[in-house]
Amino acid sequence: MNALNIFLGFVGPGQLAIVVVLVLLLFGGKKIPELMKGLGSGIKEFKKASKDEDDDSKKGEEEKK
Repeated sequence: MNALNIFLGFVGPGQLAIVVVLVLLLFGGKKIPELMKGLGSGIKEFKKASKDEDDDSKKGEEEKK
């Protein structure tokens, strides 16, 4: 059995519905798109930074050769 499954257990549709309702109650319908936009831009920045880091490390390896 997967360690993640042991930790989280089985997440079914009932549990997902409860989580969605709780998120709606906590943040409201108007705030959720702003949160998702912020999450998306954060992921985009993370990918850009990791790509830049990979490019820098490749340049450093080429300079060593």
